[in-house]
Amino acid sequence: MPWSKNDYPDSFKNLNEDVRNKAIEIGNALLRDGYDEDRAIPIALDNAKDYIKKQDDQPVYEIRSHDDGWQLKKKGSDRAILIEETKEDLLGEAKRYVTKNNGELHIYKGDGTLEDTLYE
Repeated sequence: MPWSKNDYPDSFKNLNEDVRNKAIEIGNALLRDGYDEDRAIPIALDNAKDYIKKQDDQPVYEIRSHDDGWQLKKKGSDRAILIEETKEDLLGEAKRYVTKNNGELHIYKGDGTLEDTLYE
């Protein structure tokens, strides 16, 4: 029987909501793949905790307009990591840097609105 946000194993009860929802999602996938509940529950718990922890630990980098063109910086930091005259010139180098640092990249338009998110 699939689990839902209102009906899930007792061992999911004391998890924070994000971890519980991910555990339900993973657990349901395992059940569809033929796993027994006794086996699906601990696997779903471990994988959900790992997934949420990774999401929390992943640094976020931003490409934004800058006085001298475009810059790559870590979210919340004032210091630019890379600066180029055009967004296109910055993008290739920024992608390599963010990939190397296992980050998430937010690309903004000149008006400050979010254009794209990579490596989620």
